[in-house]
Formats: sequence, C-alpha cells, structure tokens
Amino acid sequence: MPKFKEYVPLSKFSHYKIGGPARFFFEAHREKEVAWAVGEAKRLKLPVFILAGGTNLLFCDSGFDGLVLRPALTAIKAKRGGIVEVGAGVPMSELLKFAVSRSLSGLEWAGGLPGTVGGAVRGNAGCFGGETKDVIASVRSFDTKTMKVIERTAKACAFGYRESIFKKKRGTEIVLSVTMQLAKGEKKAIAASINEKIAYRKAHHPLEYPNIGSIFKNIPLHAIHKKGSPAYKAAVMTGTLSLRGSRFSVKSDPFPVVFAAKFISESGLRGVSAGGAMISPKHTNFIVNVLRAGSRDVKDLIALAKDEVSRKFGVALEEEVQLV
Repeated sequence: MPKFKEYVPLSKFSHYKIGGPARFFFEAHREKEVAWAVGEAKRLKLPVFILAGGTNLLFCDSGFDGLVLRPALTAIKAKRGGIVEVGAGVPMSELLKFAVSRSLSGLEWAGGLPGTVGGAVRGNAGCFGGETKDVIASVRSFDTKTMKVIERTAKACAFGYRESIFKKKRGTEIVLSVTMQLAKGEKKAIAASINEKIAYRKAHHPLEYPNIGSIFKNIPLHAIHKKGSPAYKAAVMTGTLSLRGSRFSVKSDPFPVVFAAKFISESGLRGVSAGGAMISPKHTNFIVNVLRAGSRDVKDLIALAKDEVSRKFGVALEEEVQLV
C-alpha cells in the first residue's frame, strides 16, 4: 500500500519558493490513489489541501498541518473530431505541445500559461481574450464527501470570471480529468500564435523572479460604473476610463475590465517592497520574491495594495491567488 510522506517542504512545489512543511504529503498517479488518500485522511481526521501546479497560491511559512494531496494524473488521449481527454495533472505547457503536434486549435491564448490543467479548470484561467471554459466539453471530479466520481458538462461547471463550481466548493471536489473540444488547424499557425503569447509574457512579466502570476483579478467595469449607464457605455465605446484624475484603458477579458496593475501603479506602489518581496516595477500586478521573501512579506504588500487602491480610487481589489 502507498504511504504518506511526512514534513515535506512546500517551497519545493511553489513557484514562489515560499512555504513551510506539509505534515503529510501524497502524490497520486492514479485515480484510485486519489480515493485512497482522501479515505486515509478521513480516517486520520486530517484537513486536506489539493495542490495543482503551485503557480497561483501562497503557502504560509508555518506550512500546512494536514495532508497536501497532489493529483499527478498525466494522461493525454486524442479522439476523433478534435476531442482530447486530459488528466488534471498535465502541465499546460505539455498540453500545448500536444495540441501543436496534432494540429489542434483552440488553446493558443494559453501560450506561456503556467500550472496544470486541473488548476486552470478550477480557476477558469484566462488571458489574451480566451478562457479555459471556451474549450471544455466535460469535467470529471472526485467528491470527497460522497467518495464518488462526478461528471459534469461545461455548463454544469458554473464557470465565471476566474471561477468554477470546483473553486466554490473549496477543495471538497478534486478535478480528475477534462474532456476538451478543439478544432483542426494549421500546425505552423498554431505554434506561431502560442509562441507569440510566450514572447509577450517574457517581455512584459517579471519572469526573472519567483512569482505566482497576477495577484489580483482585473476590475470589471460594472464594479465602477453601473452596467448600461451612460458612463459605462462611454467607457466601452472609447476604450478609456477617467477616474479621480487618472486615465485607464478598458479592455475585454472577455467582458469589459480595467487592469488591476494600472490601479496599483497609479497608487504609487511601483517597486515598493516589504522584506524580500516587491511589487514589480515591470508589472505591478505581480509581487515577486527578490530576496528570500516569506509569506508575511507578500501578505503585507497585498494588504497595502488593497488599502491604497481603495483609498485613492474607491475600488476594491480581489485576490486571484489563493492564500493557504
């Protein structure tokens, strides 16, 4: 029988390189191992945290006093008609390579997107006008309460802006596999589009430092002006928003939003640091680990950004990342 590992440093699995030890740690390579691990955690009365790619979360320096379960389900199967079945543990980079090799289109927007397929589904990851939900046909998950596998259509997954039913259930369901509907395309064009997105990220994101991507969600325009109001319509039509002496661009992501990074920058926080963490001068919606930062350093900067943006613009920033 498999066994849990003990006192495993979570910094090894975090893109931030931050995090204390997990009291217990288990990597499941088969679906039945996921079920076994959950059952064993129940027997031992342990809280369970599901770890995907470690790209969108901040572990506490004190670690996690329970079981960290990592579903390493990495099978990819192509079927007729552009259907692809993908394990939740498949890195997005590997899925994109597979799509290019089979000349399958629909994921070009995800070029350079870190993390795993399961994590992307849970948070409905999106960028460059695309979202994970756009290619989802169905999702299979494991319900830790009933100990049964559930299969849902994309509609039943309740996808929203960086949201899904799996995120709302707060770890009580574990994504196992995903069925995607892709389209036949031209291999060179698909690869070129993906590489274009990767190049953009390298040029505009502070990838030279450990980071966990965008800290905050972009701000829906309707959170600033009532949807359908004259001010809302004018901002959409002109692609610009004037607010308390600052000017912002309005983009579709996939609905009208204002970039959180611009609010943070206009609040005078570019390059501000706390301990070993810093609000990136290159992209202010990134907090980077420049000098052996701890989780408290990052949390202090998150709190500072929220306070200053609220004070200056009356806008509430909402974390996109998960704090554990």
